[in-house]
Amino acid sequence: MAALATLLGHLAAGRPDRVLAVTGGIRTAAAAHRVLSLLLRTAPLPPLPHLVSLARWSHAALRAPLPLPLHALLLSRLVSRRGGEGPHYALLRSELRALAAEGLHSPASILRALPSSCSRSAPLVADMLVLALARASRPLAAYEAFLLAGADHPRHRPSAFSVNALLAALVDVDRVDLAERAFRDALRRRVSPDVFTFNIVISGLCKAGQLRRAGDVAKDIRAWGLPPSVVTYNTLIDGYFKKGRAGKMYHVDALVKEMVEAGIMPDVVTFNVLINGYCKESNIAAALRVFQEMKQQGVAADEKTYNSLVWGLCGAGKVEEGMKLVEEMEELELPVDERVLNSVLNGFCKKGMMVDAERLIGGMAQSNAATYNILVNGYCRLGKLEAATAMKEAMAGKGISPDVVTYNCLITGFTRNGDWKSASGLLDEMRDKGIRADVVTYNVLIDALCRKGDVRKAVKLLDEMLGVGLEPKHLTYNTIINGFCEKGNIKAAQEIRSRMEKGKKRANVVTYNVLIKYFCRMGKMEEANELLNEMLEKGLVPNGFTYEIINTEMVEKGFVPDIRGYACLDAAKSLTSS
Repeated sequence: MAALATLLGHLAAGRPDRVLAVTGGIRTAAAAHRVLSLLLRTAPLPPLPHLVSLARWSHAALRAPLPLPLHALLLSRLVSRRGGEGPHYALLRSELRALAAEGLHSPASILRALPSSCSRSAPLVADMLVLALARASRPLAAYEAFLLAGADHPRHRPSAFSVNALLAALVDVDRVDLAERAFRDALRRRVSPDVFTFNIVISGLCKAGQLRRAGDVAKDIRAWGLPPSVVTYNTLIDGYFKKGRAGKMYHVDALVKEMVEAGIMPDVVTFNVLINGYCKESNIAAALRVFQEMKQQGVAADEKTYNSLVWGLCGAGKVEEGMKLVEEMEELELPVDERVLNSVLNGFCKKGMMVDAERLIGGMAQSNAATYNILVNGYCRLGKLEAATAMKEAMAGKGISPDVVTYNCLITGFTRNGDWKSASGLLDEMRDKGIRADVVTYNVLIDALCRKGDVRKAVKLLDEMLGVGLEPKHLTYNTIINGFCEKGNIKAAQEIRSRMEKGKKRANVVTYNVLIKYFCRMGKMEEANELLNEMLEKGLVPNGFTYEIINTEMVEKGFVPDIRGYACLDAAKSLTSS
């Protein structure tokens, strides 16, 4: 017993070299595991922290994890009450974290390995295992442990702590379906949810675009006697901006009104969500109104506030106003990062203010390929291809390597200018520098060939794309379909559509617009009408070009579309009344 006490003392003091000296025999993992197994069955038990130290020492020094039955026995001792010593929850959590991180055992095998003497404490171990697995970024294993705990211990109430961790982990990996099931199951198992529980589920549903269900969960918060938080409203408002469809602004306004009436004051996140949402909706006036209200309420704007406003203003052509906000940021000592300056740079280029753009880039402390690409693209859009090429050379002169985006901008500019020789030279330069053409490169070349009338060559490029492992986009196929339609070759156009659909890309609104326009111009109104019905029956929503085709190519020529089916009634009214 004296030797045992000495051994345990060395372990507790963190002196593994002394452990080897004392034991002599513990030089293999199997020997260490036999000693630990014996000690765990000793009465009275040695101090559990010392036994945990022995387990950890054997793992680290002898490079072997504990066998699962032995580890389960250790867990059972940590959770039990013996000899006046209470459960060691901190050590239990630590050991479960280690098991979860190793990933050697399934949740089922861990829980089934617990000795029968641990049956009363097994639900607690299961609950803590859910938490450990969720925090170890193993959400599906955590979900499995949660289901097993419910099946084996239906009367046990899971902790909100472990449930929240599980829900957050599932939402992070886009398994909102499982998160919602776990949430409902936890409520059936009488968990005591807090507002964080509801907010996590609301966040996941908003992320998945299931806004109505997110709203229903938000209503349940009060049913549970809890007040919604500012995070609840921020999440819903952001969800409607990002995923909402028709009428989303009505929902946003209603949520803001409800929030204020509930006495929940908007915080900086609320204002940022509103400003960013309005800017992305191109409603700069509304974004600026919110910004002024933010100041009036004494809520300090942060860099996210200014980033959104600068981006929105410059995108709307109000570059001077955007620059004023950048100056305001500098006065407030807020970080003016590359994204903000790139927004201003893009605004200058869109307005053709290239001198201002070059002055701005010259004053930037740091710049990269993305920054220079904005200028290259700006010059290309203005047709100033020599200046665009010079900007590419200036990049290289500053040690910034042109990337595929740089070359795509230049190739677009030269092909639109009809300069195929320069475009071909750029493609050769890309190959020499090991810059791999991407989908955009091919789309640019395919578009240029189709506009030139060389649609067969465009098809060869499509084949080449597939051969090098690039996946064509709808734009790729639609460009070629349009090219064949322009040449009057509807058979080849339909073949490309078939190829697209075999590649698991359904015809979209643009595809139908191209084909409907072709048949209208050929005077084949019935075929055009049939395609229009097919588009609507597939649930595709007509866009502005569809309405223009219907009006100019059908209605104005005396043909009124015949829209069949009740499912298409609203679309029919809209189309024929435009």
